[in-house]
Amino acid sequence: MATKRHKPEEIVMKLRQVEVLVGQGIARVDAIREVRITEQTYYRWRMQYGGMGTAQLRELKRLQKENERLRKAVSELT
Repeated sequence: MATKRHKPEEIVMKLRQVEVLVGQGIARVDAIREVRITEQTYYRWRMQYGGMGTAQLRELKRLQKENERLRKAVSELT
């Protein structure tokens, strides 16, 4: 079975959904299952994207693209 690659926006949204469900009194494990991800995935995403808002996510993507462009330019010069 093929695995689904989540976009960063979807990841942030799912992390927020889990936090909302936990705030409503649902156990964290049950909240993670409700958004249809594994616990391991949740904790990996939380380390990478935890506390990030949509504006910060856009800035991160922009910086990654710029970094890739600069690396290409440097490799072409050498």
